[in-house]
Amino acid sequence: MAKHTLSVLVENHAGVLSRVAGLFSRRGFNIDSLAVGVTEDPEVSRMTIVVDGDDYVVEQVSKQLNKLVDVIKIKRLDDNDSVSRELALIKVNANATTRGEILQIVEVFRANVIDISKNTLTIEITGSLDKVAALEDMLKPFGIKEIARTGMIALERGNKHLAAEDNGK
Repeated sequence: MAKHTLSVLVENHAGVLSRVAGLFSRRGFNIDSLAVGVTEDPEVSRMTIVVDGDDYVVEQVSKQLNKLVDVIKIKRLDDNDSVSRELALIKVNANATTRGEILQIVEVFRANVIDISKNTLTIEITGSLDKVAALEDMLKPFGIKEIARTGMIALERGNKHLAAEDNGK
């Protein structure tokens, strides 16, 4: 099974996220990642939904989403024609002995230390799922205390865009 990214424009009001999540739950579809935020138009939000499944599953998900009144437009994003990123915060054990080595790893991944305490470092990384996972793997031996991830966000490349005015529903 492959991962597919859907960019979904929805009306920005209470209950929309619940209705979309409920649709997935009722149909037995699994959401691998879900990120929601307001767009350049404050009346419209963009949901970036990553679904694990074959083409049939993605087609069924899209058809069901299109039936929801709050959904303005849906676009399946192709990896080659879009850019995607995830943000992760990783809190790792760090003492005087290990701090230097952890800082070198952070530098290699072009990540940032955003909080420091006597016994921990909190690291911020932005990038592909693979980049985030690779940093996580490098930090595991030091003892990861907590991780928070945003889920994938994505946009089409170049002049292509998913505009609400183009209502292709």
